[in-house]
Amino acid sequence: MTFVIGGGERPETVENVEAEVRLPDGSRWSATIFTVAEVQCLLTRWAGTGKYGRGSYFCYSDSLIVRDPGVTGLTRALAELHRNDELRPAPHRLDEADE
Repeated sequence: MTFVIGGGERPETVENVEAEVRLPDGSRWSATIFTVAEVQCLLTRWAGTGKYGRGSYFCYSDSLIVRDPGVTGLTRALAELHRNDELRPAPHRLDEADE
């Protein structure tokens, strides 16, 4: 798993991150992972800016929402999705052309 963590963010507390998973079969999957708290923060911010129906909805393709922040919890969630064969609809499978 690879996480793209923005400048100034700490791996143990990150709440909004891009992730790529490479499985043993060679397939690649991507997702944007948000915590519940981060989604609430975004909705509140958008309510003030008018974006996304003034924060009335959250719509983000290939997203996964988790309870706890940090790379450890995010890794656990992605591993559980894989273990239960539930990688669809999020994360999104990347084509070879996406490399």
